[in-house]
Amino acid sequence: MFSAAGIGIFVRVAAGGVAPAPPRELDRADYADRLRAMWLAEAMANWTGIRSEGRRAAAPFHTDADWNTNPYPDAPGIRLEFVLAADPWWADDDTDIEYVYLHLLTQHNTTRLTAEQVRDGWITHINRSIWVSNAYARHAMDLGARPPATAFAQPMIGPWYGDSSVMIDAQLTTEFFGALAPGMPEAALEMADLPIRTTATGHAAHAAQFYVVLYSLATQVDRSLPPHEQAVWLVRQARKFIPDTSKAANIADFVLADYLSNPDRNDWERTRDRVYERYQLNAAANGFTYRAWYESSVNFATGLIALLYGGMDLPRTVRIGTLSGWDSDNGTATMGGLLGLVLGMNGVRASFPEWQTPNPPPSDRFWVARTRDGLPDHLPEDADADDTFAMMAARCALIVDRVIAESGGFVGTDSWLLPPGGAGDGLSSAEALAGSPTWRETARSANIQLPLAGGAATASTNIPGSPPQGFGSWYLPVICTGLIYNFRGLEIDPGWKVDTSTRRTTPTPPEHAFTVTYSRPVEVQAVRFVEGSHFHAPDAAVTGGWFESPLIDVFVDGAWITTAATPGTPLDPNIPFQAVDFALPLPVIATAVRIRGQAGGEPGQTFVTCAALDALAPPIALPRRSFDIDADGEATPEDLYRWCDAPLDLTRDAVADESDLSYLRRAIRWPESPRMSER
Repeated sequence: MFSAAGIGIFVRVAAGGVAPAPPRELDRADYADRLRAMWLAEAMANWTGIRSEGRRAAAPFHTDADWNTNPYPDAPGIRLEFVLAADPWWADDDTDIEYVYLHLLTQHNTTRLTAEQVRDGWITHINRSIWVSNAYARHAMDLGARPPATAFAQPMIGPWYGDSSVMIDAQLTTEFFGALAPGMPEAALEMADLPIRTTATGHAAHAAQFYVVLYSLATQVDRSLPPHEQAVWLVRQARKFIPDTSKAANIADFVLADYLSNPDRNDWERTRDRVYERYQLNAAANGFTYRAWYESSVNFATGLIALLYGGMDLPRTVRIGTLSGWDSDNGTATMGGLLGLVLGMNGVRASFPEWQTPNPPPSDRFWVARTRDGLPDHLPEDADADDTFAMMAARCALIVDRVIAESGGFVGTDSWLLPPGGAGDGLSSAEALAGSPTWRETARSANIQLPLAGGAATASTNIPGSPPQGFGSWYLPVICTGLIYNFRGLEIDPGWKVDTSTRRTTPTPPEHAFTVTYSRPVEVQAVRFVEGSHFHAPDAAVTGGWFESPLIDVFVDGAWITTAATPGTPLDPNIPFQAVDFALPLPVIATAVRIRGQAGGEPGQTFVTCAALDALAPPIALPRRSFDIDADGEATPEDLYRWCDAPLDLTRDAVADESDLSYLRRAIRWPESPRMSER
């Protein structure tokens, strides 16, 4: 198609004339406008949807006939209609935890929050108006836990077993991370990973990831397509990032298939009712468990129903979400924010006659102190509000600057050139899954992957037993299942055991040890040890639960070898539920791994808790496409010649053509642009 001589002519002609528009260049002011519209539309959708929250969790459900009526005899003041006149807009848990994350990213001048930053931020700002997984995570923080232990420890600290793997919380608090990485779903998932895993595991985490990808792809929707095709494209692209084994994948596939097979695109109630039958009424017969009206599953489904049947029409989407049932404000708020990001302020205002000229525009004011503590007051002279959507969008845009630069794109004074990648027909499911941090983590685990390949992992300890009732578990096999960080997304029995304990020993205790043995050799780059809880007198009847200076052994060629493994973070008796990866100096092939050492605590009471012991293969690199085709550290004209020799699909549209070449040329010439910025 191209030759070296031809490409030189192409570059010279394009430099002197009008080059084709790069497919992944964004106007900075336009995107800030979209971010502002996202916050506004999400707040509007939140407070519209909240009118039906929790009021229909079983048949008979609402239908379109209930709109603009009051269907609640017990609540005569509630009418199902759009909430458009709020001034200021009040914070709710659908918007205020994202707001806290925006503050933390700005405060720490980062795109990746650490576990300590997340924990300290929650303790400082998130102390009320939280429920279920959010509340358990916050309680775990008070016990000393850091994310992601705040999610996987929930079954160990609360009566609602399996809470973090099934509840809605993460999918209503993290979607905005996608907006901070426009057109860069992998970067968005990396940013959102720890915030998602602050409260979620399993398929609940996948639902949150799905929404993050939707927001990341808002700028990539082909607006020339019919609206229903735009919605289908978004769902299909986000679905690639979720493993087929996940309940979230099952839900996305079911909802999309039912929508596509429905001859009446106005009959959204059909799909909602079928979701009810499959995942609630007949859940057990279909291999699922229904927990509550605020679980992840059914509410994930209603969010997708609102998006698909809403057909990119904001009022219709919000109306369907509000009427859909269960925890109806959450999916409604998420899809409202998504469409705000697609439409921008003019599109959002044009969606409602009440917001069109000559009527007053919607309020831009936001009151986050209603639910969150200790945040800066950006409107000190306004007694009723503390921020505006415009100012929030401006702070978001500064973070977008940083994300694009870190990801290999270019930042200008008034535009951005996104790095190669995105989504489209050229993005395979395998490539998308490799972009998911939770998939990459699961893929490293011998405890998870070996049984899938027909092998087995077996757990043992030299001191079997347990401390007194309530201070650990006797169930030893749990430590080799990988269950607590198993992101295959399987439906999990709410009574699953999550940790085990050694027996309390004498005042001069012997060494305690946990071992996992594999039926066939596995590659070991690190050994992961996950603790259970710690117990300290006088608050507890016993003291113990942790190792003092443990050693890591690997079983190689019939003999135990003590390694010089380096812990990723020190074990601390004051921090329970720690997940520590002990990195080996070099990878080895082994058939067993072991952790051993003295148990901490008062003499006569010492024991050790363990939730997991696992052999991890080497980390899987995040796949990235780059303008630096020859891998010399920069984008130069030489990369054009390399592209000519072997054309690459840089835009993931499934073809390598002139648009990719124009895109690459734009990147190479970017430093010469008058729009270049030092930002």
